[in-house]
Amino acid sequence: MKLIFQFFLICVCIQINAQNLRIDTVINLKDQVFDTELSLDERFIFRNNRKSVLLISLASFYTATLVSLDKAWYDDYPRSRFHLINDNSEWLQMDKIGHMASSYNIGVFGINSFKWAGFNTNNAIWYGGMTGSFFLTIIEILDGTSKQWGASPGDLIANTAGSFLAIGQALKWGEQKVQLKYSYHHTKWANINPEQLGNNSIERMLKDYNGQTYWLTFNIKSISNINIDNFPTWLSLGFGYSGEGMIKPYNYNSNDIYRQYFLSLDIDLNKIKTKNKTLNSILNLFGQLKIPAPTLEFSSRNIIFHPIYY
Repeated sequence: MKLIFQFFLICVCIQINAQNLRIDTVINLKDQVFDTELSLDERFIFRNNRKSVLLISLASFYTATLVSLDKAWYDDYPRSRFHLINDNSEWLQMDKIGHMASSYNIGVFGINSFKWAGFNTNNAIWYGGMTGSFFLTIIEILDGTSKQWGASPGDLIANTAGSFLAIGQALKWGEQKVQLKYSYHHTKWANINPEQLGNNSIERMLKDYNGQTYWLTFNIKSISNINIDNFPTWLSLGFGYSGEGMIKPYNYNSNDIYRQYFLSLDIDLNKIKTKNKTLNSILNLFGQLKIPAPTLEFSSRNIIFHPIYY
């Protein structure tokens, strides 16, 4: 359920960016029609419209999600006093990395959206960067008051770490030189326990940790300050982590379970700029996905070369 909610959060970020594109289109068309710059008053109005779109979208989504989750999901289970649980040993920690990656990517969207809305740079970085942690806290509060679950300090720490990875880079460099990304491939394990790992392709993308890989990618030119003119600005080096053989949160006596580590190249879609603003925004929206590429896999079982891994 938590991963499904995180997916919805990313969807709302996409919706906010779509609203951004529509308002930008209005501004561009107005400039073309009158062949002149907008007046200060007109630009002030458009800037306020941007803030309204952003803040109303976030507030509406926060309220609607809190109410709908509370009624549609948690009402089916007995309530309790707020309590904590320690679930840090579940799923080979894949769920914690998933929380961190979700919070990070939502934070990056948030920073860009708050900047677009006209907030000053520092406020945009802090307000936008904490968006992921702020929204994901909804789930922990609801979990903490349900007997079926409990609030997870590990999740809260992972959410905060993801936000600060986005905030720290924005403050230091003004860009994201290091990114947390996601990739997925279908596995056989979901068929064994579809209730927890997913009954269909969409659910499995969100719930089957065996098929998920989380990547820490480094933009080579940005990190190393390479001054070679023709060196691609979009080329990144990715370090991935996943697990295999996980049917339930705790079943570590199985010989099928082991950790996997990956080394691969990646494309930083944020560094690819075209003359089309809409296309640039679309590339940015999908920047959180690891591009399939040749990959080396390291595990306790073997070292494997994948011609294409995703």
